[in-house]
Amino acid sequence: MKRLFDLFVALCAAVVLVLPVALVALAVRLTSPGPVLYWSDRVGRHNRIFRMPKFRSMRIGTPAVATHLLADPDTYLTPIGSFLRKSSLDELPQLWSILVGDMSFVGPRPALFNQEDLIALRTDCGVHELVPGLTGWAQVNGRDELPIPMKVELDKEYLLRRSFMFDLRVLWLTAVKVLRRDGVSH
Repeated sequence: MKRLFDLFVALCAAVVLVLPVALVALAVRLTSPGPVLYWSDRVGRHNRIFRMPKFRSMRIGTPAVATHLLADPDTYLTPIGSFLRKSSLDELPQLWSILVGDMSFVGPRPALFNQEDLIALRTDCGVHELVPGLTGWAQVNGRDELPIPMKVELDKEYLLRRSFMFDLRVLWLTAVKVLRRDGVSH
């Protein structure tokens, strides 16, 4: 049922968002050199690497590490990068990852391929068995501000509590957080 929900909502969202996606793509193209999309190597279900698209909010040549590990992340942002991140518009291309089955709407956020500490902790807790999500329980409980062990505890809680109704709750809380711009870094 979760996969059918993901497909239905992703297809509906793709139709509704086609114009905003085109406008964001145009804005990225016009404000900085390089491709519109950034394809990030991420860790999916069973620790399998997949390529996740995002609208590019960072300049070409930015190190492939979590933003909080950059010495001065603001220096790497494109002219509209901060806006894309704060509004979460940079995440829209991940509808593709949901459509192809690499991601779900709700699950633990996919780790970067080089976040060994996060990957190891999730594997120890069995969280690696889940399909990663566009949003998750950790995101609505702190998002970018949480230390890795706390994220993993929340991911583990999601693993134990997951249900269709819980997913709907996470989606609702995500919408509220995005509109309030709570817990968003850069």
